Amino acid sequence: MGLPQAKIDATEARLAGVSLPEGAGWATKAREAALARVRQMGLPSGRDEYWKFTRPDDLLSPTAPEAALFATTGKPVFSDIDRIRLVFRDGVFDPDASDDPAEAGLEIARLADITGLDMHWASGFYGELEAAAHDPVPRPFAALNTAVATDGVAIRATGRAKRPVSLVYLHEKTNSDAVLHFLVRVEPGAEVTVLENGPAAARFNKVMEVDVADGGAFHHVRAQGRDHERRAVTHIFARLGEASTFKSFTLTANGVLTRNEAFITFTGDNATAHIAGAALGDGNFHHDDTVFVTHDAVACESRQVFKKVLRNGAVGTFQGKILVKSGAQKTDGYQISQALLLDEDAQFLAKPELEIYADDVACSHGSTSGAIDETALFYLRSRGLPKSQAQDLLVLAFLAEAIEEIEDEEIAADILTRLDGWLSRRRKG
Repeated sequence: MGLPQAKIDATEARLAGVSLPEGAGWATKAREAALARVRQMGLPSGRDEYWKFTRPDDLLSPTAPEAALFATTGKPVFSDIDRIRLVFRDGVFDPDASDDPAEAGLEIARLADITGLDMHWASGFYGELEAAAHDPVPRPFAALNTAVATDGVAIRATGRAKRPVSLVYLHEKTNSDAVLHFLVRVEPGAEVTVLENGPAAARFNKVMEVDVADGGAFHHVRAQGRDHERRAVTHIFARLGEASTFKSFTLTANGVLTRNEAFITFTGDNATAHIAGAALGDGNFHHDDTVFVTHDAVACESRQVFKKVLRNGAVGTFQGKILVKSGAQKTDGYQISQALLLDEDAQFLAKPELEIYADDVACSHGSTSGAIDETALFYLRSRGLPKSQAQDLLVLAFLAEAIEEIEDEEIAADILTRLDGWLSRRRKG
């Protein structure tokens, strides 16, 4: 069955100003295939099943909506972490502001450089995981990214990285429209940590493809920037080998529209994948976590832990699925999504799913939303705490389960400091 004409028209309007970047044969082939996928799927509308909670209009417009710049104060997140900084200004790599990638003990190359080479390890990998992730749920913005992205980095870990790689995104133009694509390959037994922070652009489309080989470990922590008027759609695609580890945590505070998608596939036995997030929204804020985990191997463990704190009309969305294929016995799948609504104007929309074709599994999911526990609030106030401070303590306690998914204690402590700062600023406001 063909696409509705309205979807075809909207897709072609978005693609009207798009031209494929030049590159080597393998890059051109991957980009042309991705563009064909976009046209075959069509860009989303509110009628699509996995977009019914989130209007994609601002992501569909040919030009990015204006987004006012945010005057930052204080130290950025991860400033106290010993890391290798790779800086992007409105979606363009800034080598002068970045650290020397060689200091990380990794192979790191800029996407703009490698796509012009006839031979590179990324030549068989660019767009591969993105292309495989459209069944059964189309992800057209990810395919669009693969087609048009000209910048990003390719990271290859062959041992334990000396320091985390920190992707720093700076937003300096009110109408910037950034498209970045990252490739991460973790070889057998290797380990790497990738950090991300900053608002990136007025509108941001990001894809990260992560291949974790047998016994490898990938850790990912990001803090999405404080610019309130920004729009973003991000995607992370991961393929996990035997006895490998994947852990990802995202902190989101502010933002008119943020949609974070994750697609994780177990291909090797005894692997582990944890993906978690904490979101805090006030006012004109829409935050969407859409996660799809496929168990296609034996004795693997997955955890999805998402917490949202919403007030003053903010909206949170969670769509999470665990698919257990017929041969994936001894699967352990856990999924929880919860929202703390600080007033009657906030809203939480959830769609948790389990689809299981194996009989020896332990899978569970749950989703709740509610207000502050009045008994706990009364207890703290009876101990002399002001109401606002007592409420903030309960908010931090509510978010704790998600933050505990961060492996590195120093990074977790930094995230807690940022959360406390956000709550403190709202208290004073």
